[in-house]
Amino acid sequence: MYRNLKEVTEFAEKTNMTIGSFNTHNLEMLPSILRAAKNVGTPISIQTSVGTAEYIGHSILVSVVKSFANNEMVEAVLHLDHAKDFDDIKKAIDAGYSSVMFDGSDLPFKENVLKTKAIVEYAHPRNVSVEAELGTIGGTEEGITIESSEAVLTDPEDAKKFVELTGVDLLAVAIGTNHGQYKSKTNCNIPLLKRIHSVVDVPLVVHGGTGVRESEYPNLINNGIRKFNVGTELLINWNEEAKNLFSETPVDRSLRHNVIPANEEIQQIVEHKLNLFRNLDNM
Repeated sequence: MYRNLKEVTEFAEKTNMTIGSFNTHNLEMLPSILRAAKNVGTPISIQTSVGTAEYIGHSILVSVVKSFANNEMVEAVLHLDHAKDFDDIKKAIDAGYSSVMFDGSDLPFKENVLKTKAIVEYAHPRNVSVEAELGTIGGTEEGITIESSEAVLTDPEDAKKFVELTGVDLLAVAIGTNHGQYKSKTNCNIPLLKRIHSVVDVPLVVHGGTGVRESEYPNLINNGIRKFNVGTELLINWNEEAKNLFSETPVDRSLRHNVIPANEEIQQIVEHKLNLFRNLDNM
């Protein structure tokens, strides 16, 4: 079934798990991510950047995800990640995306509230969930710096007030993670997450999931993380596999012989992550 994030994270809350949200960087990668969810038997969120949505086409992405979800009995969300422009968000909603993120984390608090609230008021009547971010999560997305200032951790009282004022469905929190981090692992601020979770009554989101130690997953899930973003790990592994194959491929050989192994690499990674995100030892 084609779902929004509010629907699948409500299930995640009841079962104390987190929803894996994976960036697809091209159309070829997408079916492998969805097959992984089918094999594991969990809901999944497919994320795209604004750039990827423009490259592939919003309506094409909606058609593929919706068709797979309905035909293969997979609960799948199509989510626009880190959008800062109203027009980009409206375009995704109007095309059929089931979830969007407005990233106003670099704005003053009041401006972030006002703009997020306006998006919520447009999205909710159309059954589209809205994620927002409070605090700043540094790093890069698809190799591009998305936040140049130093990271500012999320303040629990600000988070509580922000959620109450905006009516947002999910909140991305800054607890020490970084976008694009893959050469090292971060130290998540679990005490801060516990404080945020104790005062905020919506599902919380981790960005920069590639840089999080897998041993930390239970601590994060048990303290309110209901959506876990993974993008860089997929991008790097797909590129490495494809790069090695393309460098040795005769020019008259079908491209699928290079793309299929790269997609299989992606499917293995996603299945591994989804199994951990089920948090089976903690109900």
